[in-house]
Amino acid sequence: MDFTHTEERQMVVDTLARYIQNEYNLSDRNDAAASTQGFRDAHWNNLAELGMFGAFFTEEQGGFGGSAFDVAAVFQELGRGLVVEPLLDCVLRSGHVLAAAGDFERLAKVITGASRYVVAQAHTTSDRVTAKQSEAGWILNGTAPMVKFAAGADTIILSAQSGADAAQASFFLIDPTANGVAITHHDTFDGGSASDIHFADLAISSDALLGSAHHADTIVRTAENWACLAICAEALGIMEAIKETTLDYLRTRTQFGTVIGRFQALQHRMAQVLLEIEQARSAVINAAAAMNKSETDCGKALSAAKYSIGRIGTLVAEEAIQLHGGIGMTWEYEMGHFAKRLVMIDHEMGNADHHLARYMQFDLV
Repeated sequence: MDFTHTEERQMVVDTLARYIQNEYNLSDRNDAAASTQGFRDAHWNNLAELGMFGAFFTEEQGGFGGSAFDVAAVFQELGRGLVVEPLLDCVLRSGHVLAAAGDFERLAKVITGASRYVVAQAHTTSDRVTAKQSEAGWILNGTAPMVKFAAGADTIILSAQSGADAAQASFFLIDPTANGVAITHHDTFDGGSASDIHFADLAISSDALLGSAHHADTIVRTAENWACLAICAEALGIMEAIKETTLDYLRTRTQFGTVIGRFQALQHRMAQVLLEIEQARSAVINAAAAMNKSETDCGKALSAAKYSIGRIGTLVAEEAIQLHGGIGMTWEYEMGHFAKRLVMIDHEMGNADHHLARYMQFDLV
């Protein structure tokens, strides 16, 4: 199998890499991540103008890419730059929900960066949002917990339980400033923001229903598959950045009259890290190749990748910090920020233990 990028994909990756190198510095990123919104509008708009959002969608959907390898390539580069702007939450995930619902007019606004939609999944959590039909439309009650980058979003795409059980869920387009909506914002450990969104007798019209009623569950699973691939690719990019930074440190840091990279014990530890990163790369490639296969094959490949990313990511972060010593955890040095994000990725969308169990369940079906 040929794993080289197509000419168009390589052009997108090179453009993104140049932008990150020239315009995206660590201090600015950390300041943005600590803000209520969690990112910079200027970077968001620039990434949209560069066409990064369109790489996630096919020409029929209004983009120019849309393959699994297009998505993985872009997110791998985003990981290398530790980009905090929410392309996963507010472009990839929300865009695929809009596409599956057939709302290409709103999707076009997402691709151009004109509108920012965020998906709040609240039909399978313990903090559930219920939607009951009324004469004028629907009444919403409940809480959607820890919705990433909801602060400042133009519209919330809410999946709420609209039937007798959680599987009967529907999507609704919610104005975050509407009466009956209360939002509590939180900072996240690895940079960015998340919000608890509370709904108290929120009355919405029938026009707020996105797509058909009771069909959100299947769309959510598809969108989450794309998000899982993206976050695995992001983790791989972070590992590559950690690898390069650590190798450079081992080649330049001196101790006992020589560079520490000459010490055999450190060479062995670094060699193990390099081997593990290549295994993670293979898992991500396998997941991307399986995106168009059956639900079982796709699910198994994604769980295998997420398990590998979780296990290997923790190892890479820990070893890199150990090889750097105390400087690895200082605020001014980039290593600690990469390590934090890499470790936290294991806790998003199911950790390594969850996906190992999920992988085994596919074999039992």
